[in-house]
Amino acid sequence: MDAKLYNLNDMVRVGCNDCQGCFSCCQGMGESIVLDPYDIWQLENNLNVTFAGLMQEKIELNVDKGLILPNLKMCGLSDTCGFLNEDLRCSIHKFRPGLCRLFPLGRKYESGELRYFLLEDACTYSVHTKAKVKKWLDITDGRRYENFLIAWHDLRKELQAEIENSSDEAIKDINLRFLHIFYERQYSADDFYGQFEERMKEFKE
Repeated sequence: MDAKLYNLNDMVRVGCNDCQGCFSCCQGMGESIVLDPYDIWQLENNLNVTFAGLMQEKIELNVDKGLILPNLKMCGLSDTCGFLNEDLRCSIHKFRPGLCRLFPLGRKYESGELRYFLLEDACTYSVHTKAKVKKWLDITDGRRYENFLIAWHDLRKELQAEIENSSDEAIKDINLRFLHIFYERQYSADDFYGQFEERMKEFKE
């Protein structure tokens, strides 16, 4: 990574306007493409599928510091994302998960703020052009999206800290409730952020 941190309105040499779709960033990613509730909302509503339906082929569950989270599943001998089509192009590009949308940027959370950094040489394409971070992310209402990400990051860290000192039974209860409220219960097509805020209140109560 480079040493600079970026905001939504900053320019960064991140994009390639004539990407040929080498799909190297869609291959061999293991369990690293972790999905947040916004990602699931996008997938459910654009593919007309439930969380259970996604679990059948496209996503899987793994444990991160005691907390169970879904991630994109790598498939087949080529170890590629299950959403690649026959031409090895992303079939969900318009509503791809946040970590896919972010690449080759990373996120840094610090003191209640979210900044971005460039993962130098992460993209194998040799010619890169400058783009605004918010344009690169291509998310409607970038500020509200960032506020969601910060709240979600803080909740995850809080739960992982709690899990460190909890019994096996308590950890199981936390994860069952966490998965049910934020992932398994289907989201409507209405405003995601309002639904998320309500679920946050429910979970914390």
